Amino acid sequence: MKILFYDSKPYDETSFNKALEEYPGLEIEYLEADLNKHTAKLAEGYDAVCAFVSSDISEPVLDRLAERGVRLVLLRCAGFNNVDRETAKKRGITVMRVPGYSPEAIAEHAMALALAVNRKIHKAYIKVRENNFALTGLTGVNFHGKTAGIVGTGKIGAAMCRICRGFGMNVIAFDKYQNPDLDFVTYVDLDTIFAESDLISLHCPLTEDTYHLINSESIEKIRKCPILINTARGGMIDSDALIRGIRDLKFFGVGLDVYEEEDENVFENREDEILQHSIVSRLLSFPNVIVTSHQAFFTEEALQAISRTTLENALGFENGTVNEANKVC
Repeated sequence: MKILFYDSKPYDETSFNKALEEYPGLEIEYLEADLNKHTAKLAEGYDAVCAFVSSDISEPVLDRLAERGVRLVLLRCAGFNNVDRETAKKRGITVMRVPGYSPEAIAEHAMALALAVNRKIHKAYIKVRENNFALTGLTGVNFHGKTAGIVGTGKIGAAMCRICRGFGMNVIAFDKYQNPDLDFVTYVDLDTIFAESDLISLHCPLTEDTYHLINSESIEKIRKCPILINTARGGMIDSDALIRGIRDLKFFGVGLDVYEEEDENVFENREDEILQHSIVSRLLSFPNVIVTSHQAFFTEEALQAISRTTLENALGFENGTVNEANKVC
């Protein structure tokens, strides 16, 4: 099987080339360009393409891939909200993903953001580098004894629940499907999450139901000036409503690994450019906000798991033994 790998970075090539040694019969060619309607034509002669969370897998792209004989789209990520599933089915293209590569990596990053925002690590680091050792403006709060509200208790959310419990926090959660392994968690409705949480962390997929889950109405229900963390999907938070909420002092702090309109920025170096979207610059203008670059997944263990599962998906498709748990459509 010949696979065209879009939006390749050096760390992708390192991890995938190492994993390839265990999967004979698979061949990968790497491209720096991401997948879109213009670059889809480059897949001529390939059996599969490998794409990421920021790739364009819409109807025009799938049409072009199908015309060039592509039978498989390999997503090296868990999310698939960027895939036109109906067109993929119509065109006979199988889409596979990596549903669980390292839940702990993402949960640990979520807590890292929460701790950094709480204890003003981003401000303290800059102050000390300038020989300013004053503590003014660096006051945080104890997490021990506080309430963590976890939205979504799948593998990542469950890992976050366990981390919060380890900090001595009272853990409440919202999910349509309760996780029986989390016997220490109290499940509540969303209104209770907003009203009672000192820390709110989002860990559910982006769907029609969760789009702009954090909006003006939900922010109005907030009572305890919590820390808000999002390592899930940017579309879960209405950015304009969030910015108004920050200005209205509704949040003690905000930590974002994802945000709306991030697609063009993900994993790209734009330090010499003037950003056309104002979301990031507006958020970073607040002293109690930390934004990272969609890096919650980015650990050695996660990269290894992504590589292996992606290649297993390819080999399974080729051998007719598709792992249905990893199949999107």
